[in-house]
Amino acid sequence: MSDAEIPEAVTWPADGILTLEWVDHLMAVFDWCSRNLPPSDFPSLMPVPVFDCLVLTASKILHKEANCVRIDPSPLDSTVVVVGDVHGQLHDLIFLLRDSGFPAHNRFYVFNGDYVDRGAWGLETFLLLLAWKVFMPDRVFLLRGNHESKYCTSVYGFEKEVMTKYGDKGKHVYRKCLGCFEGLPLASIIADRVYTAHGGLFRSVVVQLPKRTKGKKNRRISFNQEMKSLSLGSLEELSKARRSVLDPPWEGLNLIPGDVLWSDPSMSPGLSPNKERGIGLLWGPDCTEDFLKKLHLKLIIRSHEGPDAREKRPGLAGMKEGYTIDHVVESGKLITVFSAPDYPQFQATEERYRNKGAYLVLEPPDFDNPVFHTFEAITPRPKVNPYYDYEDVIDSDEELDFSRNDVHSADEGQSAPDFHI
Repeated sequence: MSDAEIPEAVTWPADGILTLEWVDHLMAVFDWCSRNLPPSDFPSLMPVPVFDCLVLTASKILHKEANCVRIDPSPLDSTVVVVGDVHGQLHDLIFLLRDSGFPAHNRFYVFNGDYVDRGAWGLETFLLLLAWKVFMPDRVFLLRGNHESKYCTSVYGFEKEVMTKYGDKGKHVYRKCLGCFEGLPLASIIADRVYTAHGGLFRSVVVQLPKRTKGKKNRRISFNQEMKSLSLGSLEELSKARRSVLDPPWEGLNLIPGDVLWSDPSMSPGLSPNKERGIGLLWGPDCTEDFLKKLHLKLIIRSHEGPDAREKRPGLAGMKEGYTIDHVVESGKLITVFSAPDYPQFQATEERYRNKGAYLVLEPPDFDNPVFHTFEAITPRPKVNPYYDYEDVIDSDEELDFSRNDVHSADEGQSAPDFHI
């Protein structure tokens, strides 16, 4: 489609059934809009009623999925593409999809989260992936990242992006997106061999109930969490975690979602609180070994760390190539994959990271020996203004100011923390 040729506005199919042609048209419209329309004109080609239908249909599918989705790649010649953070870099995502091949009967996709924020086309990126999910719900799996939250999107641009593009309907669109975020699963297990999640591993949350005093039937029981020492959680615990929260709690009883979305690997042994981020865990090679061995797995694939985060992580490799092999243990490996090249889109430092993006392809029969594919950013990117003050938020370890945000978890009754994103 040429820049001079205005595409037809997106319409929702009368029967509600998406086709490859519909998804391809949506992708072309989004690409054209990014190059030719001011953001405020976006609804002229992606009307609110179409947005509503897409998000509602996708949300119904996502909310029915388990916290940890199990993926059985069949037929026998199937492959699984695992994608890391994309952060609103629409054009790089479109390249990745074309480079690896669109989702198909024998080509599965697992996206590890962080679809929005920082990049200028988070809304288009998220909606495009929702369209693929609706079109091929058993072949495309969208996991949640830490940026699919109310807090992160209020700081890193997605909320402002939506308000800019949809104007007086912006609050409605943003609210619907937040509701959809809550339905995103937390993790996946592929072919009973590979665990994927945005951040990584998670703790066991032990709850001890105090004994009732004899004869005091109506006495209220207080639920006190007793954490004598941190230990790895089980898949059963993961399956029971409550993921439908706008912002995963960092205290209380529902800690597993925050761990899965925010945790990082370390070269130091053991399991410890992730003090740098203020939420989640740090886990060492011994924990990777324990997790793989206990669950009879061979591979952990996570994302969450771009080149900015990795330059401050002693002992861990940088993200120049878009992926790193962080732990090699007796039972298998831990890999980090990051799929946003030349990240972040808006960078305040004099020298850009100019990292490559990467995606992994898992092939039969075992699906545990990934093939790494790296790619450069699509250039030139369309000119666009950022939706957040990137000069004040330079990198992933920048301390955030919660005093300007009314963000908390009502069910936990907690005050706002200092996350390092």
